[in-house]
Order: sequence, then C-alpha cells, then structure tokens
Amino acid sequence: MDNFKNIDEILEFAITNEIRAAEFYENLSTQAKSKSMKETFEKFSKEERGHEARLKKIKSEGVFEARKEDILDMKMSDYLVKSNTKGKMTYQDALILAMKREKAAYKLYKRLAKSAPTKELKKIFTKLAGEEANHKMNFEIEYDDYIYIDN
Repeated sequence: MDNFKNIDEILEFAITNEIRAAEFYENLSTQAKSKSMKETFEKFSKEERGHEARLKKIKSEGVFEARKEDILDMKMSDYLVKSNTKGKMTYQDALILAMKREKAAYKLYKRLAKSAPTKELKKIFTKLAGEEANHKMNFEIEYDDYIYIDN
C-alpha cells in the first residue's frame, strides 16, 4: 500500500475512517445484546462524529504542517482494517472488527500526535488516541461478557 503524500491526505483518510466508524456503530447498536451496550454503541457513534468534526476543522484551518519525512514514513496499510461487511455479520464478528478498527485509529492518532507541530495539536491527537483506546477496551469487555463466556 502506498505511503501518504501529504498531511491533507492523512487527515482525509482519518475523516473517512471516522465517518465509517460512526455508521458502523449506528448499525451495531441495532444488534447489541444489552440495553447498556446499545447505548454505548450510540455514544461511540456520536464520539466518532465529533472526531470527524475535529479533524475537518484541523484540515480546513491548515494548521497541521508535518515534516515531509514524517509523512512519507507513514504507510496507509498500517491503519487499514480489512473487513467483509457485505452480508450479515455475527455479533462476534462485529465486535472483533470494532476492536481492530479502534486499534488502527489509536495507532494513527498516536503517530499524528508524535508528528504534531504544536502542543495544542499534540494534545488533540493524544486525546483522540485515548478515546479510541477506551472504545477498544469497551468492546473487549463486551466480547468477554457475551461471546467468550458462551464458547
């Protein structure tokens, strides 16, 4: 997979992934095994929409300027999660996919925080990474509570 060519390409990639995540969690909320997990999926969807808005603002303001070598070192494939969302996914498959997506988003935001040119941008990307890590942990707990126990 190709390397990113510029910061706008990286931000557009992240924005697209946030949109997909929000839609995925909206859909997943209809499959939730408990009322609390349904509410969690809905909350995560809203948070992902917030991430999308934050990234769009950063992109539109043009405040993130990364060194060329930092950009070229980032490979898109490091942050892609393959999934076959065609057809019906089991709840287990959906939780596994959610965990993988959150891990990839976490890695991307940690990397962007490392390359951030200002303390403010570093703080924003570190916060986004933390939120993605929290999402992943919630999915792991859900997996343990409803899938792992059944096997």
